[in-house]
Formats: sequence, C-alpha cells, structure tokens
Amino acid sequence: MRNMPIDISNLAFVCVSPPRPKLVNQETGEVKTDKNGEPVYQVGLSCSNEEGRVDLLNVAVSGDPGVSLGQVVTPVGLVGFYWEQNINGERRSGISFRAERVVPVGGEAAAAA
Repeated sequence: MRNMPIDISNLAFVCVSPPRPKLVNQETGEVKTDKNGEPVYQVGLSCSNEEGRVDLLNVAVSGDPGVSLGQVVTPVGLVGFYWEQNINGERRSGISFRAERVVPVGGEAAAAA
C-alpha cells in the first residue's frame, strides 16, 4: 500500500475528538496494535486552509498522543493511503490518515528530541 505524504505547511489543525484506542473488533473490544505492539489511537482533527475550507480527519497514531479536545495540534509525518474492501458484496473505499505523532502546536521541537 502506498503512503501519500501530505504537505501541512499551509494547514491548521484542531483536536475535535479526543484520542481513543482504535478497535479491531467492536464486539470484543480488541484494540488495534502497530508492528511494535503499541496500541493504535484515533484522533479526530479539523483541518483548515487559508481560504477557509474545513475538513474533518480521523488520524491514526501509535500510542496515546496526550492531546485534548480544542487543542491546536500538528500531525507530524501525516500521510494518506487508499483502501478498499468488500463486505457482503458491498464495495467500499476511501482514504485513511496516519501520523507519526500528533503534538500540541509548539511541541514539535520537544517531540523530535
């Protein structure tokens, strides 16, 4: 699967849904883990550009990013990737988003250390 890096230099992000573990199975509550065994969290972000367009993104990140509702954040290493699946004969597809980490604005330098 090919990851498409996203240029965030002219975008602003706000946490609109606090981090929560991403579930593999809703019925069992099994939490998705990454290749290192860390739990994967999903964070809801609003993304706006200089022209005022706003989109909502659910961004997956390994480990609890520790950001809170209403906080202005930066999704470091944001990528999008195309997916498709067939469930009961119904074809679904879309673009999902993943980041190396999601940090409060101004916290990028500290997170890189």
